[in-house]
Amino acid sequence: MALRALSWISVSLLVFLASWSCAAARGARAPKAADPTYGFTSVRLDESNFVLQRPYDEASGARYSFDGTVRKLWVLASDKPHARQSHTSPRTEIRMAGYDYSSGVWQFEGYGYVPSGTTGVSIMQVFGAGEMATTLMLHVYDGALRYYDRQLVEDAIYDRWFRLNVVHDVEASTLIIYIDGEQKLHVHGRGGDSHYFKFGVYAQNHDSSCMESRWKDIRIFKKQ
Repeated sequence: MALRALSWISVSLLVFLASWSCAAARGARAPKAADPTYGFTSVRLDESNFVLQRPYDEASGARYSFDGTVRKLWVLASDKPHARQSHTSPRTEIRMAGYDYSSGVWQFEGYGYVPSGTTGVSIMQVFGAGEMATTLMLHVYDGALRYYDRQLVEDAIYDRWFRLNVVHDVEASTLIIYIDGEQKLHVHGRGGDSHYFKFGVYAQNHDSSCMESRWKDIRIFKKQ
């Protein structure tokens, strides 16, 4: 009896070890998503590279705060444009200065946060194009992140931090958007001979009365 019990335990142990080994082997073989920044080199950034654009009649502190880690930007639908002579919609954005580019492969990385209620707004841009002002805009509509007001990039982005990577290959005229390291969209560029990155809030269609986004760990990369 004892011998049969011992044999049963031995067989069970062997089955468990075999199944565990198979699971471990499958896990070891499971492909990992490549880091979108692999093969790129980060450029040096300091506060001089973060140029704030805000309603021209508001002080910077009325629409922007930075605690050393998180940059919080907000704008009201009733606000004035960023320049007295401008006829564009209200915005509070940061224009990344010092790294305008006309060739090569460049990448923007940042961790974004959009509070619920913010809608009808652009939160990130690749500025510069052939016949339009921008090559890329990422809009938020009712909690969904979209390529302009078209293709869905990521659903349910309200009230959570997400990692955004945007890769712009100028010669190939392509843009690839990653959310949390996963490729979400691959689109054609729109031409143009000078580009730069922007992030924040810029009112679009059916905008909410107050629009806000928060950002941290902003980096710019160039492919060598």
